[in-house]
Amino acid sequence: MAKILVIDDNDAVLTALLTLFRLEGYQVLTATDPAQALALLQAEPVDLILQDMNFAKGEMTGSQGKNLFYQLRTLYPQLPVVLMTAWTALDMVVELVKAGACDYIAKPWDDQRLLMTVQNALKLKQLQDQQRDAERKQQERQQAFAGKDLCGLVFASTAMERLLQMTLQLAPSQAAVLITGENGSGKEGIAQILHANSARAAKPLVKVNMGALPADLMEAELFGAEAGAYTGLTKARIGRFEAADGGTLFLDEIGNLSLSGQMKLLRVLQTGEFERLGSSVTRRVDVRLLSATNADLTKAIALGQFRQDLYYRINVVQLQVPALRERVDDILPLARHFLGGHKQLSREAEQQLCQYHWPGNVRELQNVCQRALLLCQSETISPSDLALETDLSPKNRALDDIARSDIEQALAAHQGIVSRAAKALGITRQALYRRMEFYGIATP
Repeated sequence: MAKILVIDDNDAVLTALLTLFRLEGYQVLTATDPAQALALLQAEPVDLILQDMNFAKGEMTGSQGKNLFYQLRTLYPQLPVVLMTAWTALDMVVELVKAGACDYIAKPWDDQRLLMTVQNALKLKQLQDQQRDAERKQQERQQAFAGKDLCGLVFASTAMERLLQMTLQLAPSQAAVLITGENGSGKEGIAQILHANSARAAKPLVKVNMGALPADLMEAELFGAEAGAYTGLTKARIGRFEAADGGTLFLDEIGNLSLSGQMKLLRVLQTGEFERLGSSVTRRVDVRLLSATNADLTKAIALGQFRQDLYYRINVVQLQVPALRERVDDILPLARHFLGGHKQLSREAEQQLCQYHWPGNVRELQNVCQRALLLCQSETISPSDLALETDLSPKNRALDDIARSDIEQALAAHQGIVSRAAKALGITRQALYRRMEFYGIATP
């Protein structure tokens, strides 16, 4: 519940405004002069100030209100102030609005216009508070990851922050890491961060997409082949293991590796030794292996499609990359990053992006943004430019991860204080505001 401080020397005005605002559900404090108002502000925080411009009988210049306003701007620069008076020169009003006053209301006032002015000022303050909160968290994040190479990763969610912390903790080790997650969720980016922050960073990071290789060429691709080892090969070629010697080898979609290839891979991981296809010469490499998959390897083991001993070798530590729908706070920062500042998103477009299920994860979001840049003919991207499916039934709503009842109970338990309710739910205040808007829960 927002708290308003009304400053006016007229008791009738104070009584009328007190009644009006309380009927609308606001908490109201009153003061009859600047000194009393400043004392109240020191004792109790408020969300908005509605101040008169004259506080002495016969005073009509507005100088007292002007002085008070500048004091408030100095002491409480983020606090919205609405001016109200029947006796003030227009040029002074213009000056104070330019100096940061939210608006000016003339006496006698219109109740509806006054309420709308206050409501808009409070909404603006809420948005500014959210922005400052996001900026503060970003600064804290930058300090926490200072000196680390994040490889351009864009994120705002707590889930990705935790994943990144664990990734950086593992980076200096030599342990094999299995990165799991849905297609397009960002597994390759995590592999890049692991390599970039390791002692091997100066050496190659060699990437192999196992899903894009024909089965009969996988072994040659990984371990190399001598001339004549297969039809069309006229000279020897080195494999990816040799190319990554001293560095890191990233095998994406490792579940697609053949059983014979799995056997050779297991040997390399155990001994560091292998032979090229068509050769009896044993070679040795020093490689850190990172693997990724969107498949259930334990199920593949049960079906005899993946070796259990290899699974334990590649899965010394596992990093799970959450799907984009599970980290809604990342959607808009990623979208703005992909748009590159060329165009802005309308509020309706932002809402649709946050409500969409994102089966293709970050990769799909990137494609949607690129398409919108091509299709949008104005400076602001609308929902039609996004061209997303509009099936927003409950099972597909990205914000449906926390039930409405849970949010209402958390708000009630914490007397409507959003920051505390958000902490209790394990999400950011900004994320809670989005869910409240999604469910149509009024801001306390």
